Amino acid sequence: MNSISESFRNNPLLLNHIIPLDFNNVLKLPDSHAWTLFPDPLNDDDDSIPLIDLAQPHALSLIRQACEIWGMFQVTNHGIPITLLHQIERQTQRLFALPANQKLLALRSPDGFTGYGLARISNFFSKQMWYEGFTVMGYPEQHASQLWPNDHTIFCDVIEEYQREMKELAEKLIGLLLESLGLTPEDVNWFRNIHHHHHHHQDVLQLNSYPVCPDPGRAMGLPPHTDSSLLTVLHQSNATGLQVLRDGIGWVPVHPVDGALVVNVGDLMHIITNGRFKSALHRALVNNTRHRMSIAYFYGPPRDVKISPLMKLIDFDHPNMYRPVTWKEYLDVKATHFDKALEFIKYDAFMAKQF
Repeated sequence: MNSISESFRNNPLLLNHIIPLDFNNVLKLPDSHAWTLFPDPLNDDDDSIPLIDLAQPHALSLIRQACEIWGMFQVTNHGIPITLLHQIERQTQRLFALPANQKLLALRSPDGFTGYGLARISNFFSKQMWYEGFTVMGYPEQHASQLWPNDHTIFCDVIEEYQREMKELAEKLIGLLLESLGLTPEDVNWFRNIHHHHHHHQDVLQLNSYPVCPDPGRAMGLPPHTDSSLLTVLHQSNATGLQVLRDGIGWVPVHPVDGALVVNVGDLMHIITNGRFKSALHRALVNNTRHRMSIAYFYGPPRDVKISPLMKLIDFDHPNMYRPVTWKEYLDVKATHFDKALEFIKYDAFMAKQF
């Protein structure tokens, strides 16, 4: 644990809030991880998020409908090679199978964004999550070389290829989402600039691990939250755990479909569509037989570009809902207000402060 600073060593309480459990050595759910008992999740297989083949003729209208009703859908014919999905899954397994003390060598610093650790939303909850994660921004060599001093090249190469492929897919999907509303990339300056001038977008790759849990009915993998991104593309291993909240129905499981990827609308897409597209509230449950993993790719605009509802989506019936905000500013708002972040940047509240 030589990479953990003195302040951690001198403060065991702090350690409890930044270090995941050694899940391999936990036989009983500790009180720190015991949430209130959940009712049995909805298991109606007929009612789940749409599965959309991007090659089908009506894909655009199906995407729009999915974004308006669910904020989430699954896609096939997405162009990501199945071999790459298998490779990223293998590297994710390899990482989380390491002994706990080895994973801690790549522990994320308290003010850092990358490396091994708890979910970033942990601070908002009194109970801890049955979860461990590994966050990558850019090339992952810094942390990968701490985990595998002599054998990190394969991991880094797979991560880099996955980021490249995901960036291309995310930009294609954003183009389709805009098109489904009758917009073009030309309507979105920063998006056009990224496409034509290679301006720097922001992306984050998050490897998620939900170990086998002795008491899954009282544990939580990730509690309900929305993503701050424009768009998130998720590859989930073949264990069900992801659920999305559907108005009037409740929590609906998102079962893995072989070769399909889950796409969900983030808060920034909700903002630029002036609330037309729903930011998906979702959570992750755990189970007592299978170690579930997922790989989430979060795509956002350049960090310092102002995001606001698109002019073509504002009219008498759809007044402007949100004030302009950069992703950097929005992340700060979310880090303070969490699930109230969108309320906090409402245009009405902003205008009221001006007068």
